Amino acid sequence: MAKRSAPEVNAGSMADIAFLLLIFFLVTTTIETDSGLNRKLPPLEENEQQDVIIKEKNIFQLTVNKNNDLFLKTGGEEKLIELKDLRVAAVNFLDNGGGTGKDACKNCQGKRNPKSSDNFDKAIISLQNDRLAKYDMYISVQNEILAAYNQLRDREFKKAYPGLDMSFVEADKRYSDPRTSASEKDQLKEKLENIKVMIPQKFSEAEPKKSN
Repeated sequence: MAKRSAPEVNAGSMADIAFLLLIFFLVTTTIETDSGLNRKLPPLEENEQQDVIIKEKNIFQLTVNKNNDLFLKTGGEEKLIELKDLRVAAVNFLDNGGGTGKDACKNCQGKRNPKSSDNFDKAIISLQNDRLAKYDMYISVQNEILAAYNQLRDREFKKAYPGLDMSFVEADKRYSDPRTSASEKDQLKEKLENIKVMIPQKFSEAEPKKSN
């Protein structure tokens, strides 16, 4: 009895199928991208010949140690602070308004403690973290500081432009939206810049320190 030959498989279209599958996965697969922190460096002062003297009371100094403990030094005193209390403490510092004369702050609504910050422009928040501190803690501290600035900017934006019925953060998102018209962006840009000048984000990051 003669043996039957096995039927051949037509592999002519396999290359087309593989190519279609490759296109499908390229189109449907999402690639994760790392996003950094949005920070804008201050411009260089070419003609600056003398150091700027900063009063200690105008510095809100934060330190994160290797155990992820957060320490706050302000007014010459250092204390341990919980992350959940950081935003309120930062707002109270920035909004203190303890300055007098030319350093007086007309928009500040704080306690006007003479031992704390003079005004929005003078107040500086400084952060230094240990090299062994967790990255999550570092980012969390950054977020709380940014939220403190946005809270005050929201308040002043609503006060200055009540007819817009939006906060500073909402206006900033609308300005960054590509669907927003050019004319509306021009109007928002001026208002956003006015608030940024009133409450500048003076956030300084020191070089991470090494653990002993």
